[in-house]
Amino acid sequence: MVVDGGEFETKIYVKKEAAPLLAWDVAHKYSYESAASGGARPDHIAIGAATDPYQPAEREYGVTRACLEELAKREGLSVSIITKSNQIVRDIDLLQRIAERSNLGIDITITTLRAGLTRLLEPRAPRPDLRLQAVKQLREAGLAVGVSASPLIPGITDREGDLEAVAAAAKEMGAQWFFSGVLFLMPSSAKQFLPFVREKFPRLAKQYEEWYAKNGYAPEEYRKKASLRVARIREEFGFAARPSVEAKGKVRCSQMSLSWDVDLVGPSVVPPEMLVGSAAGAR
Repeated sequence: MVVDGGEFETKIYVKKEAAPLLAWDVAHKYSYESAASGGARPDHIAIGAATDPYQPAEREYGVTRACLEELAKREGLSVSIITKSNQIVRDIDLLQRIAERSNLGIDITITTLRAGLTRLLEPRAPRPDLRLQAVKQLREAGLAVGVSASPLIPGITDREGDLEAVAAAAKEMGAQWFFSGVLFLMPSSAKQFLPFVREKFPRLAKQYEEWYAKNGYAPEEYRKKASLRVARIREEFGFAARPSVEAKGKVRCSQMSLSWDVDLVGPSVVPPEMLVGSAAGAR
């Protein structure tokens, strides 16, 4: 099913049978008992890689919680969750059960601490301070948690000191790792985002047209500088570069590292390929 970017917030599809379908998939592909794993290491389960698992509708339908209940029944899975909603703390009990028997890493997305800018970019996402409190609650619950500052949006969220401020706040709340990647724009996203830039950030309009009109990537020089900046931030605050979670269950190696690409998204004025579920959660 293909949904146009302009319909991303008006057409909501709920997969009511997601949990039973997930149970079948886990049994056949994502567990050590499955033939696909070869009895050594099953495929990784990434929750939130297409859109945020904690949309406002989750309160009514509970699809994500039902899926977590299925995962909590299993042993030795490899699971990651990425969200920008503090709604995730509702499921701490299930997350702890999963983490007891499987490898679980959680990422909370925070791209800026500027509340006004957050409201503009992610109009239905919780405030940055609420997401930071979620990081703290999850860590206090003994869960492995990091912060994603992706995407880094050129000229908008990359102001000197802003990314560093996110990292400092994340460290204070107990985050264990930190990462950020530069905005990547698919053509469908560019159709939504470039007009938004022209309206809200007219001084950047020409730059964005030059950078993204024909290419989904920012110039290589900019991406290299951003990568070095993130590396310096990690070193300054003592962050790991990526999730590293103690292996649980029948893993034959001593440790399993979880990593994933994070130029992700969900519904907001920032299009789906850019952010992770910006409609996630209520304030």
